[in-house]
Amino acid sequence: MDNPRTLYDKIWQDHLVDEQPDGTCLIYVDRHLVHEVTSPQAFEGLRLSGRKVRAPERTLCVVDHNVPTTDRGKPNPDPESAAQIAYLAENAKFFGLEYFNEFDKRQGIVHIIGPEQGFTLPGTTIVCGDSHTATHGAFGALAYGIGTSEVEHVLATQTLIQTKSKNMRAVVDGKLPPGVAAKDIILAIIGEIGTAGGTGYALEYAGEAIRALSMEGRMTVCNMSVEGGAKAGFIAPDEKAYAYLKDRPKAPKGKAWDDAMRYWTTLVSDPTRTSAARRRPRSNIWVSRAARRSPISSSTASSSAPAPMRASRICARSRGW
Repeated sequence: MDNPRTLYDKIWQDHLVDEQPDGTCLIYVDRHLVHEVTSPQAFEGLRLSGRKVRAPERTLCVVDHNVPTTDRGKPNPDPESAAQIAYLAENAKFFGLEYFNEFDKRQGIVHIIGPEQGFTLPGTTIVCGDSHTATHGAFGALAYGIGTSEVEHVLATQTLIQTKSKNMRAVVDGKLPPGVAAKDIILAIIGEIGTAGGTGYALEYAGEAIRALSMEGRMTVCNMSVEGGAKAGFIAPDEKAYAYLKDRPKAPKGKAWDDAMRYWTTLVSDPTRTSAARRRPRSNIWVSRAARRSPISSSTASSSAPAPMRASRICARSRGW
């Protein structure tokens, strides 16, 4: 294969709207999760400029950071928390957005309700004003944590300004010994690359031990990608991911599901000539020590220069899901 592409390359190119000579890119956003902490200023910016939310159907609001863990039927003891919750409810109504309030049985941690509802899907771009948005990468999504000004930009345009990351792959082979779980895996990987080792990279997790994890375990691994400095972390979708998502409330149904599956099965990194002999054992966990020096895509190599890219159609707009 002359020009193999990684999973990251494929999703990126499917969502690339524009690229400038300096490498600044505009990508389309399929899903936007909004919570009460990083959204007040963003919504205020829309109000002041008289703008609407560009794609309400691709936006889901949930209150999660300030919800009391005690009896929710009682007044919130923190006035600031209560104010943030009330303002999200007001903005969701004003802008016509779906909202899971503190009394909704679907309410929960923002990065859990996305998968639970089937709002998170393979091959999609997902953003949220929260540092651990990489959690959604467990389903083969490209998910970013963004800042408040970026939240406003996505609300207004359904796009995000980014620069393309370099590729990194962590391969974890073999069977995990008793007592070793998903968090141990990601801590071992971070131990290999360092807490800043993933800076500037999109990190793909692969290998037998990763495939053996439950979807919840994969979410744990991807969630902590940011602790290794990576912009995003993800795992190629497989039958386990599809089984988790099938028949979820917001997942595609019928023919739309079949159409989506045909696309999802293409979401794997193309095979390359990278030698597996570079792996070495770390206890009973195998990690690619040379991952950063030997990226799985020859098009990105180890150079800091952005890989060649092309502007493409906004595929998400033409899909029924």
